[in-house]
Amino acid sequence: MFMKNTFKFLTLSLALGMFSCSQQEKDDLSSKKNQLEEFKSESAALKVKIEELEEEISTLDPEFRKNRRKSVLVTTVKPKVGKFEHYVEVTGSVLSKKNVNISSEVSGRVEEIVTREGMSVRKGQVIAIIDAESIERNLDEIKTQLELARTIFEKQERLWNQKIGTEIQYLEAKNRKETLEKNLASIELQKDRTTITAPFNGTVEELTVRVGELVQPGSPVVNFVGEDDLFIEGDISERFVGILNKGDSVSIHFPSIDKTIKTRVTAIGKIINPDNRTFKVEVFLPRVENVKPNMISVLNIQDYSVDEAVVVPTYLILKDNQGSYVFVVDNGVAHKKYVERGMTYEGHTEITKGLDGSETLIDKGFREVGDNFNVKISS
Repeated sequence: MFMKNTFKFLTLSLALGMFSCSQQEKDDLSSKKNQLEEFKSESAALKVKIEELEEEISTLDPEFRKNRRKSVLVTTVKPKVGKFEHYVEVTGSVLSKKNVNISSEVSGRVEEIVTREGMSVRKGQVIAIIDAESIERNLDEIKTQLELARTIFEKQERLWNQKIGTEIQYLEAKNRKETLEKNLASIELQKDRTTITAPFNGTVEELTVRVGELVQPGSPVVNFVGEDDLFIEGDISERFVGILNKGDSVSIHFPSIDKTIKTRVTAIGKIINPDNRTFKVEVFLPRVENVKPNMISVLNIQDYSVDEAVVVPTYLILKDNQGSYVFVVDNGVAHKKYVERGMTYEGHTEITKGLDGSETLIDKGFREVGDNFNVKISS
């Protein structure tokens, strides 16, 4: 019993000791955190006092002001001097001057449609066939009549040559034969026209009939778009009236086939669309592999060009209350250089005033410097 009581006493004493140590550690940690906050406050206050003293000394001592700032590590870049071009981006569509509706030239039912919409066909290739049964019956009948008429004419001709019979009989037989020959040629032409073929190389844009439908002469059967004489048409804002001219350079990109070509503006619309305030622009399209009618294209139309321009990356141009500026380096010191901006295209801006191209611009680190900051150029 004595041993048990002794063990309980020792266990309780040990637990109380551990609790006391743990509590002391927590108190020490809290005390250190409080000290840290006090030191931070004192440091911030000292920093403010140091900056105030530096400002006062800088006002009295220019040399101190010059050496006060540490050199900022930067990289540099030279302005580009040369040709600068600006382009207007317009979405256009590939069209064809050979865009026709092919109609039936005979009456009958559509017997067969050989092609399908979107299919490319060659000149003379069959597109659709009209039932020619009634025409063939007429053709057989005319052939029979013509055979008899020729026989009668030949007999009348022999008799007439022998001075037998009358001239009227001979002329009637001749006229009958010639009339039937013309009728035969006409019906044969009608039979040929029951087969609708492509008038030139192109694409079946739309079929307007189905198999079994009755068509009449003049009934549209297919909308057909030629592969030749292609051009691109787009709508451009009215603010470019007088700026964009016939013959201006155009870069055309076809996103679907990732192909770019150069060409020129061939026509400019004379009317402003009141709905979207745009006018039409037409661009010549040379033969390009895999380019099809109705394909979407992106036109980059040149609306501005200068042979000798000073050009800088647009992101280097900053702005304040006095205007736009860049930072240039001179003898290890950054200087604000105010400039006048021109056109901007693809991340580059023309500088029309303020730079001559001989300057060294601060590139990386330009946001960390200020006027008269000391800089160190990274090699």
